[in-house]
Amino acid sequence: MVRWLPLESNPEVMNKFLGGLGVPGSWTIHDVYGLEHEMLAMVPRPVGAVILLYPFTDKSEDFKKKQEADLEVEGHGVPDGVYFMKQIVGNACGTVALIHAIANNRDKIDLGDGALKEFLEKTSSLSPEERGQALESDEGISKAHEESAQEGQTEAPDREAHVNEHFVAFAHVDGNLYEFDGRRKFPINHGSTSAESLLEDAAKVCRGFMDRDPEESRFAVVALAGSE
Repeated sequence: MVRWLPLESNPEVMNKFLGGLGVPGSWTIHDVYGLEHEMLAMVPRPVGAVILLYPFTDKSEDFKKKQEADLEVEGHGVPDGVYFMKQIVGNACGTVALIHAIANNRDKIDLGDGALKEFLEKTSSLSPEERGQALESDEGISKAHEESAQEGQTEAPDREAHVNEHFVAFAHVDGNLYEFDGRRKFPINHGSTSAESLLEDAAKVCRGFMDRDPEESRFAVVALAGSE
């Protein structure tokens, strides 16, 4: 398996990465310092996506396996109009989460010319697996990821190291809140939401992750927000 250096949950690093890929400066990543109402009120609006970094634990993995199995029985898959990709590259979950965040907000974000716009255009009609494979061979995004991964506040771990944290993204598409995890078979529908309530609704799902592992502290939340 091809492995990249892990990306840090750091708005400064993520914003430089996205800017280099053609994301306009009017859409940037911001820290979410807490999931309480007062903390969420500090996040700029509108919010296009929420990204959660959470630790792999037996509890979280067991829950996700059961959740996915139950939804599969109910016939869930990838809905029309939703951009979803599988994670093929090791340690690329941060970049996959950011791509999910941008790709599912194309109606709001006017991407400039660059590696990300080209990637989304050439993968628009591909399957989730094919999109993951396309990322593996995409030199523009790979180069930008590597440069960003080396700029974090902490020393980047070895690319062969086993990283025990994982990024997932949440976005609003056609009235529903979706969880985008490249390790899953399809995006998880968490029910109805709106552009206005996305942050609060995603925060409730993030709280569920934390409540399942109350002994854990390795959680971080950021939001992709626009400036009107």
